[in-house]
Amino acid sequence: MELSEYEPIPLDPLPRLSEEDLRTASQSYLDFIRRRRTVRDFSDEVVEREVIEACVLAAGSAPSGANHQPWHFVCISDPVTKRAIRQAAEAEEEAFYSGKAGEVWLNDLKKIGTDASKPFLETAPWLIAIFAERYGINQEGEHVKHYYVPESVGIATGFLIGALHHLGLVTLTHTPNPMKFLNRILGRPQRERPYVLLVVGHPADNASVPRAAITKKPLSEIATFV
Repeated sequence: MELSEYEPIPLDPLPRLSEEDLRTASQSYLDFIRRRRTVRDFSDEVVEREVIEACVLAAGSAPSGANHQPWHFVCISDPVTKRAIRQAAEAEEEAFYSGKAGEVWLNDLKKIGTDASKPFLETAPWLIAIFAERYGINQEGEHVKHYYVPESVGIATGFLIGALHHLGLVTLTHTPNPMKFLNRILGRPQRERPYVLLVVGHPADNASVPRAAITKKPLSEIATFV
């Protein structure tokens, strides 16, 4: 239902925590989210569709410019489609790792051990292609302007990654450049721009992560309090 004018409703707030409980809860969340890892070694173990649906709905609850919700999530479990995506992605990655990225970028990537081979695109039970809608289409077929599209889709993607981590699932944010092949393979309109391809599933029994990737900047380097 589209609203044409401002219509306030009462806030339904979460229970208010005491100062002590706030400190405890904030530290507990920090400890939990610090365990999130970007993973490239996936199990082929099944993850039920309803689990993915709930996580996508959580992502769809994210704030967005004028509440236009300028995103679309294509959730892929079909093996044929996953193979087509892998083949197209690896073609772009071959060009990238063959020199298109430049020496500095490639040297940085050596620290996390990536290359043009992307078997996880077929192994993982789910791929979620996240698209940013440049503009919407109303019931009359007219273009509807969206606001703060990259910011809005970025927030929703963060919500999605957080929801999946909450369930003990692992993810990989994959961004082959360019990603226009996703529009073609998934039949999405040109008004939607591929934002990220999220790989989702359980980690393989032998999964590992690069030591360099788990080193995060301290608070003093990422925040200023005034």
